Amino acid sequence: MPIVLHLDRIMKERGMPLSELADHVGITAVNLSRMKTGKVRSIRFSTLDSLCSILKCQPGDLIEYVNGEADEHTNRAHRN
Repeated sequence: MPIVLHLDRIMKERGMPLSELADHVGITAVNLSRMKTGKVRSIRFSTLDSLCSILKCQPGDLIEYVNGEADEHTNRAHRN
């Protein structure tokens, strides 16, 4: 999929642990972990809104569109 979530990087920059962020957003730690590792196929706008509000960032800071062959390489990197 050519859309990549940079949740891991933003969480690290903000010093926000996964369990704490999950509690604030109102989703399970398992679902947040799946987002962080790129194993989700969709994300609700309400979840994206909460993530941006809590992490004090813009949607574009979390989401990137990667075109062409690079998307397979990027997704593999997020899975490993």
